[in-house]
Amino acid sequence: MRREGVLGIAAPRRSIRRALPSSRRSQRRPNRTVWQTTAARLHESGCGNTPVLSPEAEWPRQLDDLGDRRPLGLWVRGPADLRMWALRSVAVVGARACTEYGAHMAATLSAELAERGWVVVSGGAYGVDGAAHRGALGSGGATVAVLACGVDRPYPRGHTGLITRIAEQGLVIGELPPGDHPTPSRFILRNRVIAALTRGTVVVEAAHRSGSLVTARAARRLGRHTMGVPGPATSGRSAGVHELLRQEAVLVTDAAEVIELVGDMGELAPDRRGPVLPRDLLDPAARQVLDALPAQVTAGVDGIARGARTTRDDAIARLYELRALGYVERHGDDWKLTRQAVIPVGDGSDDH
Repeated sequence: MRREGVLGIAAPRRSIRRALPSSRRSQRRPNRTVWQTTAARLHESGCGNTPVLSPEAEWPRQLDDLGDRRPLGLWVRGPADLRMWALRSVAVVGARACTEYGAHMAATLSAELAERGWVVVSGGAYGVDGAAHRGALGSGGATVAVLACGVDRPYPRGHTGLITRIAEQGLVIGELPPGDHPTPSRFILRNRVIAALTRGTVVVEAAHRSGSLVTARAARRLGRHTMGVPGPATSGRSAGVHELLRQEAVLVTDAAEVIELVGDMGELAPDRRGPVLPRDLLDPAARQVLDALPAQVTAGVDGIARGARTTRDDAIARLYELRALGYVERHGDDWKLTRQAVIPVGDGSDDH
């Protein structure tokens, strides 16, 4: 059912009592009174952003894992059911000043996840966040933007069109009341919601001091899967991801590898193998004789038999078989590989 305006979802009351903020924490995030007063004021105003308080129906239970740091409520723009979407969601976060490679990987990964029925969650920012949202939307999939401000104030302003589109096709959520502006500390608070809401966090490009690493480490503390997409070893914009991979994250390169971690049992990524060469289809005994021939020079039958660990007669029989297939040629009493039998450089088969 399509929802108009803004919906305010209060955390379940019995949990709110346990999650009441300390006086220090109340200075950094809205307390319960402010949250409910704002909801009532907007409701009475009759404006387009009409909130509806729903204490149970749409509250994502995984946010309760935050304990005392759990939001007191969430404001939601969009037609979907947040609780259901969050059950099958993955966070894709990373650098604001990302490279073309980072934007490509974020968009491709998110599109693949969305095509497989996963909800892509990110922060609506420039760079990797924006690429992730666009990738999911471009594939006709689902995406959620978690803002560090009121959901009626798209931030950054350059993403007003994107966030409006997300609100129409997906969800825009935040714990701050409509009208509130972002501050540096609110981005850190926002990151914990992204980490808790999803089943895992993927970091695509991040420097050592990137805020996306805060999201990844929060996910790790909550027992969520933490993943990283590697970049060039010389890139400072991937240095934070590489450090994360060395310490506590799993390397991923596509959606199949992400789903293998966050999905149900049996959702395995395919085995990664190089291309199948014609020589791979040979009988093992024939391939062993073929491998015993040197790459550039001719060899005698006795030497080939020793290299293949077989008898002289068997080696001769295999050599004639290989000649019929075009892999070897005879030079007097010796044998030599043909050009067809030489393994192309770079296919990985000749690596030792």
